[in-house]
Amino acid sequence: MKEHIRILIIDDHPLFREGLKSIIERDKRFELVGEAGTGREGIRMAQALKPDLAIVDISLPDINGIQITRELTAASLPLRILIVSMHAKIDYIAEAFQAGAIGYIAKDSASDRLLQGIETAMRGDYYLDSAISHQVVEKLMQFPVKEAKIADTEYGSLTPREQEIMRLLAEGHAPKDIADRLYISPKTVENHRANIMKKLNVHSTMELVRYAARLGLIDVDLWKE
Repeated sequence: MKEHIRILIIDDHPLFREGLKSIIERDKRFELVGEAGTGREGIRMAQALKPDLAIVDISLPDINGIQITRELTAASLPLRILIVSMHAKIDYIAEAFQAGAIGYIAKDSASDRLLQGIETAMRGDYYLDSAISHQVVEKLMQFPVKEAKIADTEYGSLTPREQEIMRLLAEGHAPKDIADRLYISPKTVENHRANIMKKLNVHSTMELVRYAARLGLIDVDLWKE
């Protein structure tokens, strides 16, 4: 992750923007370069300021955050997009990722998960908030995964430690929490995570959750929290 991350907020709720700003400004790695209350204003600011990351709400007064994501992605701007939304429906989540978003956080858990989402996004990894409802996970399980070969043989190719870390990741535990629990370094967890994704031929947290749930390795009720 870059040492200095420039961030743009696109959200039409001033109080929520203030909350995001207070979290961002407490971390010296991050610089808030701008904030917009409408989608069109946000797109103009992204084009002019060229931030590293944009935090985008879905519900805006002019165009929605998914369309913003499509336009910014199509413009090939050097930024990553993190959706922070009150909507936790599978349609919104799937559309957001298909449009080019790299992460999705529920608004009611943003204060706890925003930094983790930013850090994950800036590493180039997909981030899905573990607070998103279990109904979403159940629907994700029904989605076809590109080139996926869901089979016990793939899971069996993981080492015992990789199987343990995979289950914890699928349950929504952060790499740092896993490292503390297993008495290993966060870097070791990230290395295991990369190996797990490669061996299972999955490319996002959503696919990993779907895989684990279909094999019966996790209980989808865990995602109610």
